[in-house]
Amino acid sequence: MEAPPTETHPDDPNSLPPARRRRARRRLVPHLSADERANYLEAAAKRTSPTFDFFLFSLLAAAIIAVGIIGDSPYLFVLGALLSPLMAPVVGISLSTVLGSGRSFTRALGGLLTGCFFVLIIGALAGFGAQLWFPLELFQAHIHAQLTWPPFLVIGLGAILTSATLIREKQNPSIPSAALAYGLYIPLTIAGFGLGSGVPHLWPDGLVVFAVHLVWIILLGAGTLAFMGFRPYTLFGYSLGGVVALVGIILAIGFGGAGAVVVGDIGLPTPIPSPTFTLTPTQTLTPTPIPPTATLTPTISPTITTSPTQTQTATPTPVPPVQAWVRTEGELGGVLRQEPNRLSPIVVTILNDTLVIILPDTPVTQGGAVWVKVQVLNMETETVGWIQRNLLVTATPSAE
Repeated sequence: MEAPPTETHPDDPNSLPPARRRRARRRLVPHLSADERANYLEAAAKRTSPTFDFFLFSLLAAAIIAVGIIGDSPYLFVLGALLSPLMAPVVGISLSTVLGSGRSFTRALGGLLTGCFFVLIIGALAGFGAQLWFPLELFQAHIHAQLTWPPFLVIGLGAILTSATLIREKQNPSIPSAALAYGLYIPLTIAGFGLGSGVPHLWPDGLVVFAVHLVWIILLGAGTLAFMGFRPYTLFGYSLGGVVALVGIILAIGFGGAGAVVVGDIGLPTPIPSPTFTLTPTQTLTPTPIPPTATLTPTISPTITTSPTQTQTATPTPVPPVQAWVRTEGELGGVLRQEPNRLSPIVVTILNDTLVIILPDTPVTQGGAVWVKVQVLNMETETVGWIQRNLLVTATPSAE
């Protein structure tokens, strides 16, 4: 929304100093009088305020994303983002930050948190109900619960375009807003799903990704609006913008490396090979005396015979395989993957107290975790894969 200049501008813009003339030409939002500025900001605040449709479509989007988590379908993730409401409250937070309006900031933040709470509840209910179909792969859920660079680029571009178009009349940034919903609602629904189902590495990892994405969107939106000519007119406005920027930096530093829950490793007993002794053959000299005969020169000729003893070879004692049980903090167990890393396809989800055999393959350290190769015993087919060592509990064999 752009209002025409008022009488406060000089009739001849060339009469302004050179610096002010250059700033006036660069401004995307014209300089307004006090009354015009109040009307302009009031209209912009109305466009960025949450409505009933915002909460209704937030519930619908969360339900579709939850179905996509259960079905491990990225297409439903995209559909849920496209059906999400216009993310106007996020732009409202950015606008109130650069203008220093505490009232608008509180209203926009409260509306956004309310909609996000509904999304989190839908995800938790879906996770609780999905226990009927366990085990599930949940590959896409684990991927979107990690901090990666591609989503940052997508939602960054969406934040810039949404902020630049939403504050103007007769422009509906639905496509850029879908990018914001993709970066906010998907990890938040995944966090709720992990909270309701107890699947590890979904809660609170998804909540961390949501928080970092939100701060990133607010900072880029505020920067875009500041470039368009929105400036604080009071000291409080600069203070509010500085506080939001500081919180964003703290979150980026504190949560930037948190992609998964870090737990301590549990040592597994290493089989010790028993020594094998080989008996070497020995020669035994047995003298056999010959009785003397009546000869001119009696001599005794001892005959030496060699009697080899039987060679005995000790057979190695077979070392029994190391057995372990799956034990995790939740009630659903761990994930068996094809390769020793978190991004590898899931072979199967193993419930707690499942008995496995630790294969003699060399353990692999990847992503801060030690992976071991195991074989599941209580399945009809031979199921082999890699699992984190800290999710297994072994029984130490006792010497008889």
